[in-house]
Amino acid sequence: MEIAVQAVSHQYGSHCVLDNISLCLKPGLTMLLGPNGAGKSTLFALITGLQKLTKGSITFDGASLSQSRTSIMAKMGVVFQQSTLDIDLSVKQNLSYFASLHGISTASALSHIQGLLDELDLTSKLNTKIRNLNGGHRRRVELARCLIHKPSLLLLDEPTVGLDIESRHLILRVVQALAHSQNVSVLWATHLFEEVKHNNNLIVLSKGRVLAHDQCEALLAKYHQQDIEHLWQHLMQEDS
Repeated sequence: MEIAVQAVSHQYGSHCVLDNISLCLKPGLTMLLGPNGAGKSTLFALITGLQKLTKGSITFDGASLSQSRTSIMAKMGVVFQQSTLDIDLSVKQNLSYFASLHGISTASALSHIQGLLDELDLTSKLNTKIRNLNGGHRRRVELARCLIHKPSLLLLDEPTVGLDIESRHLILRVVQALAHSQNVSVLWATHLFEEVKHNNNLIVLSKGRVLAHDQCEALLAKYHQQDIEHLWQHLMQEDS
């Protein structure tokens, strides 16, 4: 799925959160890098329809949410910053409930993501209640859940915040592999420049504005920087 964001602005009262931003997402992993308060979560809310678009346009393979909401949402998988799991249900029950919302049987859902469950160390925890899992495993469940219906667009809003190093690296590795092997468009929002790899596409967002948008290697060459950390520092200094 290709997502085009054109001249989008958004305000909360008199405060401008997004300022005339335009970007295009294609299959592969795109990292949305920006400090807290840059507008990343607001952009996600607009893409998912949780916030009403008031200025500009967002299209999905040429169609807007207002035109084709049901079909677009059916192709979208989302992991928000705040967990949306039912902590009183087991891992399997959470997955089963989500599958039922998409008209998928529990057996079919588990069969589709069995390899992923194994890789995420969740198979042995299917009957464990969410409240008894640590933060890293809860986030893994959310990732597995949002892939049940085979989405062509995956939105991850700060998916590794507060997680242990093992879970962070595992989730990033799984998502990178998914983006490259299954032709999925992935937008991963983060404030951690170390999560960005040189083969990723990169959008740098600050104070509601897009400072840079290209393949990482191209941006490093354009700004004559040796790594993502120095590129990040350079762009932040230019924007100060």
